[in-house]
Amino acid sequence: MDFEQFLGKLRKSIRSSYQQIGDTMVAGGVKDMESYRYLLGQAHALQLIDQEISNLLNPKEDKKDDNKGTD
Repeated sequence: MDFEQFLGKLRKSIRSSYQQIGDTMVAGGVKDMESYRYLLGQAHALQLIDQEISNLLNPKEDKKDDNKGTD
């Protein structure tokens, strides 16, 4: 398994976990406010991780601008 396959499987797992959290919250599976906040925190963390992986896989074109001030 190469690195890209690993990241693909990792992202799929992260998105599946995020979906499960959303399903639990929508279906009324939250018993109290503490559980709600916990699930909300988990969902937020999974989104951040997924976004960071996306940023690593698709670097923005800001690298061109980074070299302008070094002349």
